[in-house]
Amino acid sequence: MVVHGFQKTTLLDYPGHLASTVFLGRCNFCCPFCHNSALVLAPDDVETMEGEEVLGLIKKRAGMLEGVCITGGEPTLTPELPDFIKRIKDMGLLVKLDSNGYKPAVLDSLLSAGIVDYVAMDIKASKENYANVCGVEKIDIGRIEESVNIIAEKAPDYEFRTTYVKGLHTEDDVRGIGEWLAGDHTYFIQNYKEGPTVISPVYEGFSEEEIHRFKDILLATMPNTHIRGDYE
Repeated sequence: MVVHGFQKTTLLDYPGHLASTVFLGRCNFCCPFCHNSALVLAPDDVETMEGEEVLGLIKKRAGMLEGVCITGGEPTLTPELPDFIKRIKDMGLLVKLDSNGYKPAVLDSLLSAGIVDYVAMDIKASKENYANVCGVEKIDIGRIEESVNIIAEKAPDYEFRTTYVKGLHTEDDVRGIGEWLAGDHTYFIQNYKEGPTVISPVYEGFSEEEIHRFKDILLATMPNTHIRGDYE
């Protein structure tokens, strides 16, 4: 398996755990606000490592680490992912998977096998605005809905999260997400930040007042809503 990036130690990517982070290339979306532009637009140009090498590095740190976060790009596009995760689990480590939810069958298989401990799924926008925010012409929203249901039913622990971007999201998106995901899901509001590796660096985040307004709207249907990062 080809790995497109490896961070030996992080306290941020796996909530509550000291972890390593594995980055996999390619994505089936092209969100203009994505900070991992190279992994989405030109993964073949990114310096890579062999999966065996990465597993060796993780094994050396297994006594110190608590878990491994696998992110991207979109990890569920990598056919070797299940075996890679199993080998991490054999080291006694927790596994967190970041996903956009567009491969529900893969998520179902991994969760049914009991090899993923935490799933973080990005909810890109309200259903009506999903394709636009994902940077694609059209989208099968049913696949996203299926992944939401699979994760809520089968994941030992999980979160849904949305990065809110001024120019792409409106208050209608906030209300739409709140109506869609209504329930006791753990949900995080993330405010967009500009950066040098963004696919289309033409956007900005919302103000503190706006972000807290979004939280108030979402709390009406999702009582486990939180702000992550600035303004929390």
